[in-house]
Amino acid sequence: MPPRFPLRVGVVILPDRPWKEAGPTWERAEALGFDHAWTYDHLAWRSLREGPWFGAIPTLTAAAMVTSRVRLGTLVAHPTYRHPMPFAKELITLDDISAGRLTLGIGAGGTGWDSTMLGGPPWSLRERTDRFVEFVELTDQLLRSPRLTAEGRHYSVSEARTAPGCTQRPRIPFAVAATGPRGMRLAARHGQAWVTTGDRTKKPPVPLSEGRPDVAAQLARLDAACAEVGRDPATLDRIVVLGPTLDGGLSSVDAFAEAAARYAEIGVTDLVVHWPRDGEPFRADRAVFERIFAG
Repeated sequence: MPPRFPLRVGVVILPDRPWKEAGPTWERAEALGFDHAWTYDHLAWRSLREGPWFGAIPTLTAAAMVTSRVRLGTLVAHPTYRHPMPFAKELITLDDISAGRLTLGIGAGGTGWDSTMLGGPPWSLRERTDRFVEFVELTDQLLRSPRLTAEGRHYSVSEARTAPGCTQRPRIPFAVAATGPRGMRLAARHGQAWVTTGDRTKKPPVPLSEGRPDVAAQLARLDAACAEVGRDPATLDRIVVLGPTLDGGLSSVDAFAEAAARYAEIGVTDLVVHWPRDGEPFRADRAVFERIFAG
């Protein structure tokens, strides 16, 4: 991004349009100078469930073919309908196609449509967290090891082969979304970045004056988790996603500049905004968006 922002800036582009319409948006995101571009990884999502919704990995693969610089990632993938073995193969392939520009944004998932579309009751919070920890740990091993046998409570592999491995070594970076203690320890152990959307118990949009202290409190807990596992907190990037809970900051050039400055002051390294949509969610003025980021 232009140097006027004191941190890196990324953008989420929802996978809700056919590629002939969405492709130019990904190209424009790179042209505007965004440091990273993401898409949601769901089977269906909230109020958009009845409309078009495309797969995250194919979308990012197509995005890799029309861009050359911007980093690409899931925001966030989760174990609700995935197994680490085939997912690792997809990630290795996408890392190759993107020439090493992939980041895996990963989280525990929730109780929405993803948790019921395959049948059966949603997992409890404890089971989601247990599976999340095991999923991340096994995915980490698979992406680092050309051959692996591992047995877990929820996920196992037998004589798995993952050649040629990731383009990025020792593996693609993980951006771990977490606010609870176990998730934060997982981010401290395995993440190159940590992700938050703020305090999800609050009704959006949470204004900057309230959202910044919420994130600061989470950062303090993240530092404690790093200390607990013996990691230097300065080696972990801190990504704040605006829009789902926190005010999107896209009302004006000054509003976003203030948000960037204020979050940078508390140690945030990256902000992520949402590409403007014509309707909710993430409705915003495209002309203002262009003025903010075109410079």
